[in-house]
Amino acid sequence: MGDINLSVLIASLMVASVPILLAALGEMVTERAGVLNLGVEGMMIMGAICGFIVAVGTGSPLLGFVAGAAGGAGISLLFAVLTLVFLANQVATGLALTLFGLGLSALMGQGYTGIKPPATAEIDFGALSEIPFLGRVLFSHDWVVYFSLFMVVAIWWFITRTRAGLVLRAVGESAEAAHALGYKVARIRLGAIAFGGAMAGMGGAYISLIRVPQWTDGITAGAGWIALAIVVFASWRPVRVLIGAYLFGGITVLQLNLQAAGSSIPVEYLSMAPYLVTIAVLVAISAGRGRNTDAPAALGQNFHSVR
Repeated sequence: MGDINLSVLIASLMVASVPILLAALGEMVTERAGVLNLGVEGMMIMGAICGFIVAVGTGSPLLGFVAGAAGGAGISLLFAVLTLVFLANQVATGLALTLFGLGLSALMGQGYTGIKPPATAEIDFGALSEIPFLGRVLFSHDWVVYFSLFMVVAIWWFITRTRAGLVLRAVGESAEAAHALGYKVARIRLGAIAFGGAMAGMGGAYISLIRVPQWTDGITAGAGWIALAIVVFASWRPVRVLIGAYLFGGITVLQLNLQAAGSSIPVEYLSMAPYLVTIAVLVAISAGRGRNTDAPAALGQNFHSVR
């Protein structure tokens, strides 16, 4: 079996983790507001196709990412209308959103199979990229990798250090109490849902524009479900979301490298390894904690104001 280059492995896991990290961060903010949106997979794949179509049509990867974020946010607004206005069940609506996104993206993607999107260039760090090991690991990525890391810090600061973040958490803990204090619960939840959709859409666009890069039906391949699991694994904390995304990304890249290196382990087992590890981690967390008290108290509960 051939050798595996550690610096390349780490750099690759950082790239592989970006879509899940962005989607998980967005879903974490949504759930902090007390909204359980299981439609992450649908929002991601809508972001993937919207970003792909715009990037191919304009020749601009940046506009592709903007369109991906808009596509994810746009379909999330459908979820917002159904759950905030018509008080539909959040779990059922989220599942329906995923099915809707998968179907609509397949329809929109007809005719785009086999087309290559414009390339997104890596940021030029000059001599820093030539540093042994660290240059490959830290200074050889596109701007979205660094943006995802920036968002971890920005969301942590927002949630823990700002008044708006405190209000968001208050809505997630008790919508009734927040409403009694004069906060616009529906408006706050709408903003959180739209933000979560935009982040998921951007994660999807990263898959179709950089990670793969091409368009095929079902290109997200369950990444949205993994993002949902990581939010629970991370106990709704941004830094732990980063750790969880890198854990899954690392396992994904490792199994691909083992396949390329000629591992004697059957390919089928290597391919299912990331999902098995994710399930094992979630089971271990559940067994160790019993009821997860870190979850927002009002998570999944609809709110209707009589005033």
